[in-house]
Amino acid sequence: MSARLLTHLRHVDLAVPDYDKQLDFYAGVWGLTKVAEDSGISFLAAEGSPEHYVVRLRRAGEKRLDLVSYGAASAADVDTLAERLLAGGVHLVSRPGRVDTPGGGYGFRFFDVDGRTIEVSADVEVRQHRRIEEKESIPVKLSHVVLNSPDLNRTRQWYERHLGFALSDTLSSPHMGEVMHFMRISNQHHSMAIAQGPHTALHHVSFEMRGLDEYMRGSGRVMRAGFRKIWGPGRHMAGDNTFTYFLDPHGNTVEYTTELECLDEDTWHPHVYDFSKPEVTDQWGTANAMNELVAKESFNDPDRGVFVAPPV
Repeated sequence: MSARLLTHLRHVDLAVPDYDKQLDFYAGVWGLTKVAEDSGISFLAAEGSPEHYVVRLRRAGEKRLDLVSYGAASAADVDTLAERLLAGGVHLVSRPGRVDTPGGGYGFRFFDVDGRTIEVSADVEVRQHRRIEEKESIPVKLSHVVLNSPDLNRTRQWYERHLGFALSDTLSSPHMGEVMHFMRISNQHHSMAIAQGPHTALHHVSFEMRGLDEYMRGSGRVMRAGFRKIWGPGRHMAGDNTFTYFLDPHGNTVEYTTELECLDEDTWHPHVYDFSKPEVTDQWGTANAMNELVAKESFNDPDRGVFVAPPV
């Protein structure tokens, strides 16, 4: 791709069987704000974000990742991207047009190489948001999303070729080879990462907190509420960000983070970090050890909502 047309991550949309329990979690202990609801669909905003919503929940008979949404700078960029994807043989779900969700805008949807639905939109109204105050331990914004893929290098190459993502860093080990690629569309170290997994699924969704104190207070609140903490608190080496991972009521992994690294893209060269070294997974040494049981929690259930292309 000759020019990067994506600007940022907008929202992640989840389908869940126990809708009420999931809504109570995200709009309660997790700290998002319900801004709209209609017929088993709710839209949840982060108070510090200009996005109208960062999570959409939908009542459904089966758990799945509905879509991942990215922003573009203009309607012209949306049209350009759609034409490039069509020319590259990408299957479009819809052609560019009006977006009928809170904030509106102009966008379209398509399937990635693993069959996930991706949305790109522009001209979305800016939501009235506010500065998060000191000691206020709620998410400022959506930070990044990590996706499981049965072939992480095929998925990495697809996102580089079609959407202009760049590789920031890779996690690898002598015994398992490459296990995660951190991908960016700005100077933020990653807005997406691709993890090697046994099936296509959501790995985790990450939310940015105001600072270290707010991150720790939020982590403690979720722990005291009785939700399962699977890893953390700690600080990763790749991205240099803090982490605490929890399971939401449907077993999706969600993360509180802060201080994700911003890069000088003109001088940055990707690292390959050996994640079998404990200081790579957690610089502080405060988190519980990464092991196979922790890793398997983020494999998640196979996503049965993915599109399978017909044989050519």
